[in-house]
Amino acid sequence: MPVVKVPTQLRPLTEGAREVAVAAQTVEELLATLEARYPGIRERLCEADGALRPFISIYVGSEDIRLREGLATCLQPDDEIFIVPAMSGGST
Repeated sequence: MPVVKVPTQLRPLTEGAREVAVAAQTVEELLATLEARYPGIRERLCEADGALRPFISIYVGSEDIRLREGLATCLQPDDEIFIVPAMSGGST
């Protein structure tokens, strides 16, 4: 079953879980399952039209889904999915 690595910013929504195993065949299905289990998580990751927010990246292993099939990217049972929010701030 694919495992989602939950970033610190989203852990309050996952009851503090750092990892969540989700039965899903695509990233879209994975997001729907996460939303059913943890209401509100999808709106933090996706726009109202369902598209991934521009400041959120999702990786299946080391590959950005935007460089694959986007939300239709297929998942394998042993995949690790990383949700990576953009970071900003600090001084130059």
